[in-house]
Amino acid sequence: MKVLVIGGGGREHALAWKLAQGVRVQQVYVAPGNGGTARDPGLKNLPITDPGALADWAEREKVALTVVGPEAPLAAGLVDLFRGRSLRIFGPTRAAAQLESSKAFAKDFMARHGIPTARYAVFSDAAAAHAHIDGFGAPLVVKADGLAAGKGVVVAMTADEAHAAVDFMLGASAPGAVAGQARVVIEEFLAGEEASFIVLVDGRHVLALASSQDHKRIGDGDTGPNTGGMGAYSPAPVVTPNVHAKAMHEIILPTVAGMAKEGMAFSGFLYAGLMIDAQGRPKTVEFNARLGDPEAQPILMRLKSDLFEVLLHASDGTLDQVELQWDRRAALGVVVAAAGYPAAPRQGDAISGLPADSADTVVFHAGTTLADGQLRSSGGRVLCVTALGDSVRQAQQHAYDALGGIHFDGMQFRHDIGHRAIRR
Repeated sequence: MKVLVIGGGGREHALAWKLAQGVRVQQVYVAPGNGGTARDPGLKNLPITDPGALADWAEREKVALTVVGPEAPLAAGLVDLFRGRSLRIFGPTRAAAQLESSKAFAKDFMARHGIPTARYAVFSDAAAAHAHIDGFGAPLVVKADGLAAGKGVVVAMTADEAHAAVDFMLGASAPGAVAGQARVVIEEFLAGEEASFIVLVDGRHVLALASSQDHKRIGDGDTGPNTGGMGAYSPAPVVTPNVHAKAMHEIILPTVAGMAKEGMAFSGFLYAGLMIDAQGRPKTVEFNARLGDPEAQPILMRLKSDLFEVLLHASDGTLDQVELQWDRRAALGVVVAAAGYPAAPRQGDAISGLPADSADTVVFHAGTTLADGQLRSSGGRVLCVTALGDSVRQAQQHAYDALGGIHFDGMQFRHDIGHRAIRR
């Protein structure tokens, strides 16, 4: 059977890599893919990005399953288009993807359904937003309402930082929105430890993936600006059995039921970013309507089940018939980013020294391109070096050992991915 993965980042490389291991999978295509998927003999890049052309191709090639990786095609209604042509696709509809594509929609939805989250207010008027900041005080979290590629969130520890974030997000260069139509969500600051809680949903049934935790700050010790993620590991010790149960019963299940009740049944990967306080109580920081990146890489390294068969069940509404099998070892991925990331990543640097993939270590590509046999950087997050180990500490050691020989000018990475789990 043929499988199509939509996207070109690290998450999509990991999805394609795992799907290609399926017993019944003949070929996995990645549209448009990257330098890593181009180099992988088990995968084929497909240079198509137009939604209609993708649907035409999937129909012509009799693709058995399409899996959507990134958020932008989901928000644009790619799933609706494929379903309208009776093509099997895994991902939420445009309406359901609003859980990610609009922070304001997600917060209002959580308020309607009693789902634990931070107190908030939504503004399109800058003066009103500034007045709210002055009245509420810092610390605060300021979020751009629309999609912003993981960079539309400012954790403002001072009122000045919050005011600056509002000016930027409601200004002419507002991320994820047309100037003049932008909105911001201003939330109370939640203290605690953040974790990624990702589940498979088929519209009614829910199947939890292994827990994970990512590192969003650019610098060691969780310092510097937020990024799309500088590394991740699975499992996350902070997600205890008690936290897991609370997340399922207080957040995930009410969300799935609420979306169905409102006529927007959710199917796809549902990602709840959780803030877990000192008493083990989780609150929802955000929803994503897709698999996390870089969480996908360590999670899929640990998954022993046939992902193709699992996603067939998910797209058929029969997830209740599935039980996932996991490698008991931990997995950890270290992101290698370009010079200038996250503000202004440089592209075009030649990459050398990549280790050969093995059963326990894989280098997943994100921002890479292959031209005339030379691999070069083409995005902010370039690679994710991912390894298995008997503990998080061992997985960390293996990942950094594999990273040691990699070189491109200006490359940057954190040296402490996994430090929270190791400290525990």
